[in-house]
Order: sequence, then C-alpha cells, then structure tokens
Amino acid sequence: MGRRRSAGRGLPPVVVAVGLVGSLVAPVSAAADERGGAPTTDLAWGVCPEDVPTGTYPLECATVPVPVDYDDPEGDRIEIMVSRLASTEPDQRRGVLLLNPGGPGGSGLSMPADLASLGVPASVLNSYDLIGMDTRGVGHSSAVGCGFTTDQEYFGNIPPYAVDEAAVTEQAAVAEAVADQCAQSDENGLMRHISTANTARDLDRIRAALGEEKASFFGLSYGSALGAAYASMFPGSTDRIVLDSNVGDTHLDYDGMRRYALGFEETFPDFAAWAAERDGSYGLGGSPEQVRETYFETAERLDEEGPVAGVNGHVFRLAVFAGLYNERSYGRTAQLWQSVRLADEEAVRRHMEESGLGGAPVGGAGAAASELSPGDNPWSVFLATTCNDVEWPENLATYQQGVAEDRERYPMYGAATANVMPCAYWSDEPSEPAVEITGEGPSNVLIMQNLRDPATPHLGGVLLDEKFGQRSRLVSVDDSGHGTYVYGDNPCAWDVATSYLVDGEFPEQDVSCGASGSSGLGLDEEAQRSRTETLDQLGDHA
Repeated sequence: MGRRRSAGRGLPPVVVAVGLVGSLVAPVSAAADERGGAPTTDLAWGVCPEDVPTGTYPLECATVPVPVDYDDPEGDRIEIMVSRLASTEPDQRRGVLLLNPGGPGGSGLSMPADLASLGVPASVLNSYDLIGMDTRGVGHSSAVGCGFTTDQEYFGNIPPYAVDEAAVTEQAAVAEAVADQCAQSDENGLMRHISTANTARDLDRIRAALGEEKASFFGLSYGSALGAAYASMFPGSTDRIVLDSNVGDTHLDYDGMRRYALGFEETFPDFAAWAAERDGSYGLGGSPEQVRETYFETAERLDEEGPVAGVNGHVFRLAVFAGLYNERSYGRTAQLWQSVRLADEEAVRRHMEESGLGGAPVGGAGAAASELSPGDNPWSVFLATTCNDVEWPENLATYQQGVAEDRERYPMYGAATANVMPCAYWSDEPSEPAVEITGEGPSNVLIMQNLRDPATPHLGGVLLDEKFGQRSRLVSVDDSGHGTYVYGDNPCAWDVATSYLVDGEFPEQDVSCGASGSSGLGLDEEAQRSRTETLDQLGDHA
C-alpha cells in the first residue's frame, strides 16, 4: 500500500516568524562547514521566554541563525533559541556542554536549570556553561505543526496495539491521513528540512557562535542519536561526549521502534515485583507472574468490552509502558490500573489527567473539537525527524508480518510498536543517507545504559558501542528505567560520568555498575550474558 513520493526537495519560501522572538529570518550570511560554514556570531543574551521554567537559576537565552537548507547556505535562515547556565568559576571552566533531552521534539531550553535542580554535581556546573536549546522546528525555534487537534483520532508517536491483521489495515488509514495532513501543513517548507543530520549541523553552528573550538555534549534518549550524529559528522569539534539511554544509532527506524516492545518486556518484571509486594494495597497479584497475567486480563477485557472513561486497551497498555520509565511513577501506575479494574471512571479520569496521557481520543473526553492539541509541536517534530532520516517500509504486509511476529515475541506491547506509522506514507524522501557511525575520530564517547529500560533497552547501548568501536566505552548499569546519569540514581554511574566530564577520566574498558552502586572494570558475567543475548536479538531483527 505504498505510494509515490516527491522526488526532490525544492528551495523553501521565506520562513515567516510566529512567536516571541519576532522574525525568524536572519539576514546573516555564512561561510562553509561540511555543508557550508559555521560562522562565529556575537550572541545577545537576555531574559528567556516566560514559558521556560528557569527555577531559581540565572538562565539566559539568545538566538543563533542557521540555514533552513544546508545545501543552500546563503539562502533563507531560521534562528535557533539557546539557553545558558554559565559557569561562575572562570578558573575551573573548561568550555560548553551542549544538552538535548530527547524526543525528537522535546524542548530543551529549561534543561540546564533542570539538571541543576536534579543535583548535577557542582564540579560540572563549574566546568561548563550548560547550553540548552529548542532544536529546529521545536518551540521557540520556528515551531512546526501538523495541526493535530484534541478530537483527532491520533494517539501520538506509538501506534495503537493491533489485535489482528485487520487492525493494522485500520491503522494504515489513520497513518496515511496523518502523513497527508503533515504535508499540507508544511506551507513554508521547513518540515522537510528537519532531520538529525541538519540538527547536528545546527549544533556545530551553535558551538561556533559560542566562540568555542570544541564542544562537549550530553544527550538522553533521542539525544543519544543526535549526539552520535554530531560526534560522527564533526569529530574534530567534539570534546567530551556522554550519550545516555541510547537509541542504538543516529536515527530511529522500524527496527528501533520495535525495540520499545523488547524494553517493555525487560523492564516490566521490576514493576511486577514492586506491585506483588503491595498486593494488599493494589490487588494486582501476589507474585510477579500473577501481576503479568492481570495485565493481559485487563488489556484484553478493555479490548473486548470497551473503554473505561476513555481508557481502552491501547491507552491502558500505553499508560503502563509510560509508567515503567521510573520507579517513582509505579504508585501512580498501580492506582490507574486498580481504578480501571474497578471501573471507577472518575478516578480513571483523574489519574489520566495527572499522568498527562489523556484518554481517547488525543486530548481526552470533553475536549473542544477545534482546540489544538498540546502534543501538536512535539509529535510533528518527531514525525518529521523520524520520517526524514531514513526510508520506512511502504508495504502494509511488512507491518502486518511485524505485528504478528512481535505479538508472539513481545506479547505485552509488540503489537503496538510494530504497527504502521505515518512514515510509511511520508510525502518526502530522505534528502541524504542517514549519518553513519564509524570508529574514526577521538576516543571520547561515553555510553551510559541501564540494563532494563522500557524505551531504549540495553541493546541500544550495545549497538552504539559496537559502531563506535575504540571511540567509545559502554557503562552498563544494573538499574531500571529511562535515564542513567542525573536522571537515575546509581552512584557508580554518576561517578563514572562526572569523572569523565570534569577530569577527563575516560575508562580504559567497558564498565559494569552494580545495583548497589559498586563498579568493576569490564563487564561482569551477567552483563556479558546480556550483551551476548542482545547481539543475538539484533540478529533476529536483521
């Protein structure tokens, strides 16, 4: 069920400004980087937009002009808004630490203040100016949108769980309509130029605009893909790179999307053990095995009997998946689960609102039909980046086969993440090959990865480490959840990353961090077995 795509990418018209910073078209010419110049620019630092939560930290913001199309470096420009939490210790300052929180599509302007509030060591704050940003197309950097509304039957970036082959066909119609909607909404032509490669080029423009010969980088989730691309495209411009909760490459493709289901299977036992210990409170099962059975029973009942306060089988599975991101959310997840089983509609609505997931459709029950969804911008940037980076299968049978395979292999969530996405019908071909990772360049890439992560399983870290070769070291952490350094709490992981960022202590070999925070050079027997198994699983997906 594929269709022909446009063969070329024409020069976009002028990008018209919408938002706080006025016109986003900057009349600054550029020299040439690997696709035309990274000129230094005097940045005008000032107060950040009111919607950027800065807390008590002295965050300031500025804009950096970049080409819309790096094939036309003298053409139209947009401005990327960046934020800075500056080091106050000039004698200790090493340089800048570029930051990305993931997505793609997540706003990163508040990330320097977020890290500070989460307790990032003072030695890191003293060593670097922390640089956050809204990447191209996001928030205050010429935001794009497909026009998703709160009454629209689109649930975001993870497709609905497909109970059978017909459900894949049904989702294909939704996915194709979304792809058409995004194409029609891209009136100024910016969306077609949103890609990981172009965002990595923007990073190097930002580095140069900050007056730095080299830049360090810390990114999580999709931020790991962006950092991997930056380290691969501009190895000579990189200082110390920390990639956390890794996608496994410089892009997310169909195989990468399917690995979400692997992450669910590997991480769910931690939640199940937690819930089983509290069976008297939540009634989800007295053993991890019983909690797992309760999950299937609840999801299948919602599939067959219909939703409770807008929570159908798909939304329930999505809520449980999101609840695995951090142990701090286990209680809220168990509350929602308990309320669904009791058919307590008022409690279900309250829990869904608190979680930010909403019921069906996108914006939840009672939303105004004409209201723009809060997810419009991040969802749109996710699609633009993901669909523009690589080719996706266009044959619907590929997705039907993938769903059938993963429903058996990863029964908890595989029939969702293998389902068809709008990328199958995207209007534009990728304008260039995906960024390739090679071992050429300095040994400066530290890869941080929990052994159990619902969105980016340990396999992602293994894959990235394999591709970087001697340039990287893999730090495998016996912990659960999404986020290792600062966003996790394993002492060993914190110490390894901090020592590298501050003192340049790059491990001589891969590191295993135990659950207690103990560390060892090299991988222990369990981590080695996990590494072997994940490489075998890679072969299964090949």
